[in-house]
Amino acid sequence: MAKRRFQSNQLSPRRHVFFAVLGSLMCAGLVVLAPYLAEGGDKDGAKDPQTGKSAQPSSLKGLPPTDLTEDQAIVHALNRLGYGPRPGDVQRIKEMGIAKWIDRQLRPESINDSAAEARLSRFQTLSMSSEALLEKFPRPAVAAKREGITPEEYRKEQQEKLQAARQAAENRQGADSQQQMTDQTPGQPNDDVQQNESKTPSGSRQQSGSNSSPQTMAPDELAEILLPGAKNIANQNGPSNRPGNPVMNFEQIQAPQRIIAELAMAKMDRAVYTEKQLYEQMVDFWFNHFNVFAGKGADRWLLTSYERDTIRPHAMGKFRDLLEATAKSPAMLFYLDNWQSVDPEAWARLQKEQAMRQAYRARFGGPFGRPPFPPPGANPNQTKKQERGLNENYGRELMELHTLGVDGGYLQQDVVEVARCFTGWTIRQPQRDPQFWFNERLHDPNPKMVLGHKINAGGMRDGEEVLDLLARDPHTAHHLSFEIARHFVSDNPPDALVDRMAKAYESTDGDIRAVLHTMIYSPEFWSREAYRAKIKTPFELVASAARAVGADIDVPLALVQWTGRIGEPLYQCQPPTGYSDKADAWVNTGALLSRLNYSLALAGNRLPGVRTDVRSLLGAGASGEPVAVLDQAIAVLLSGETSSQTRETLEKQMNDPRVVQASLDDPITHINEGMVAGLVLGAPEFQRR
Repeated sequence: MAKRRFQSNQLSPRRHVFFAVLGSLMCAGLVVLAPYLAEGGDKDGAKDPQTGKSAQPSSLKGLPPTDLTEDQAIVHALNRLGYGPRPGDVQRIKEMGIAKWIDRQLRPESINDSAAEARLSRFQTLSMSSEALLEKFPRPAVAAKREGITPEEYRKEQQEKLQAARQAAENRQGADSQQQMTDQTPGQPNDDVQQNESKTPSGSRQQSGSNSSPQTMAPDELAEILLPGAKNIANQNGPSNRPGNPVMNFEQIQAPQRIIAELAMAKMDRAVYTEKQLYEQMVDFWFNHFNVFAGKGADRWLLTSYERDTIRPHAMGKFRDLLEATAKSPAMLFYLDNWQSVDPEAWARLQKEQAMRQAYRARFGGPFGRPPFPPPGANPNQTKKQERGLNENYGRELMELHTLGVDGGYLQQDVVEVARCFTGWTIRQPQRDPQFWFNERLHDPNPKMVLGHKINAGGMRDGEEVLDLLARDPHTAHHLSFEIARHFVSDNPPDALVDRMAKAYESTDGDIRAVLHTMIYSPEFWSREAYRAKIKTPFELVASAARAVGADIDVPLALVQWTGRIGEPLYQCQPPTGYSDKADAWVNTGALLSRLNYSLALAGNRLPGVRTDVRSLLGAGASGEPVAVLDQAIAVLLSGETSSQTRETLEKQMNDPRVVQASLDDPITHINEGMVAGLVLGAPEFQRR
């Protein structure tokens, strides 16, 4: 009898595979086509019969005419101008009015966001200078010296710690796969989909943890995988999603990886909790536009200041100010190598002067103090490093990515001339106190010709004049308008909309807020074609799902990790293009399966440091029948909108033993609300915004 009861509650290996394939195909088949079929699908499934037959709802006053229903328009605004609705948001904005909410979003300085800001106070590195970060979280060579060991020994020590953590995680995963078949309990989904091995870019196996089941990844292991080299913190305070546990004690980590980890966790917290939703969208947009890779050398210590002091203050201001701030940022100077770009003739002249001083000191003895450059020829490797000249990296990306666009009408010679204008823009004391510094002696003083304009202002003003020229170029207005429209409206935004946004840019001298206002109050933004036409990036999905279920987040470490697993490790995009804003970059079978796995883990309350209560969210009234629970989950999480195909697929799963948890000796049916909600969050409709 016990054996038969066990078999009735568990799936065969063939059924395991079927459910995994079904889940991935369900997402893949619909999500891939979603951007192209959004118009027809949404019209058939969500058309309001009252639209056009009654007066416009008061909440839509001030908006362009739209055939979206009132609820659709509110959800559309929350999904496009923010990271999706939290419980109660739709009703709150319905009472406030969408236009009023939008106008507040366009003026983030008017919004009281003290609650979200208070959450960020625990991330100490966010307020630290680059100098302080270098001191507190030193480079491996410096840390090794402090410990009295060689850099090689230090690196080996950190690699061994990381490998041990990964091995422990794999051992735990292997044990879990053996034990999970016997530890099923009502209310805790046994996600066989999740047991398909998801791979990180490095190939190491990972899985999400469970707060109370053997699937839980120990918090110190989670930290080790996210933060290679972090110190192993012992678990002394009970369950992994309660205050005082190791996930909460990330402050003890003294490795440089903590800097990026705190940046990523703060980014997630802001997306989930801030009232300044549009502002955070623009911070994310501009960081991606002016991308800097955390994995390149010193940039790990420079990114905190880059986002805090360069991107955030200018995200809703004048583009020209933002452009200059990025050009003078040590993070950008280092990332695109402009800090080493010098006029070859000036460099040769300095080398010659230095050699003469060295010879003089060798003969007569010179003044005390360390010379500004090491003596040439003293070390063959050092001599090789001193071979410096003009670097075109920044000049090229400045025009191709930051301003004009690839079709902006510039030539290779313009790239060279721009690079000449920015010679001498460098970093003072890059290993101690990195600050922007213009070194006049390394600058090319000769006239330059950029886009047919003569540049001969002299000194640092040469580069600033180039920024003036590029910021007001019509190609820049169009390029930026297109990218903003692609981010907020559709992968292929209408030309008429882009043109109007470009005119707004030109007429306001590059006012970002004015460009956004033109876009938001356009008919194209509120069109049926734009509704749910964008695929969420992994970051948008993770944040929006946490918002949708009203997650209570102690530490968003697990959410950050899942963002990376789905394909978008935060601050770790290597090319200067940044992460793609188009659907085809994010839609593939592996990524879609990871999206479903994340949704199941989140709704099932199985992420360390994150608490969810789906039963309370859905209400107790629907807890008796699987289809009733599904109806309520669709109503709460998808505003009641699903395609007939999605609905049919979800209904078929309501008889699954993992949804309807019952046994022969227990006549009471237990509905796994977490799994139902997780399946709804993994549906194609939730993958779109």
